[in-house]
Amino acid sequence: MPENPAKKKAVALRYDKTRDTAPKIVAKGAGELAARIIALAEEYGIPLQEDADLVEILAKLDLNADIPPETYLVVAEILAFIYRANNRMTPA
Repeated sequence: MPENPAKKKAVALRYDKTRDTAPKIVAKGAGELAARIIALAEEYGIPLQEDADLVEILAKLDLNADIPPETYLVVAEILAFIYRANNRMTPA
């Protein structure tokens, strides 16, 4: 059964190693707002990773909050996925 779009959630993270001590929550939302976050990521070529359990945890945090240490391993795996994807897309 397809997921109800009204219940879809999204969280966007930013990590800039020159200014952030940990990845930060820069956008979050459900329903139409989640759809817009996802659409913008796709429009700008930002890789997406689905992890409903992680989204549930991160959606409870305030905007601009650092992610909690308990999520570092999972988020590190996602960031590694994104870096690998970016390297494959970058012309040599």
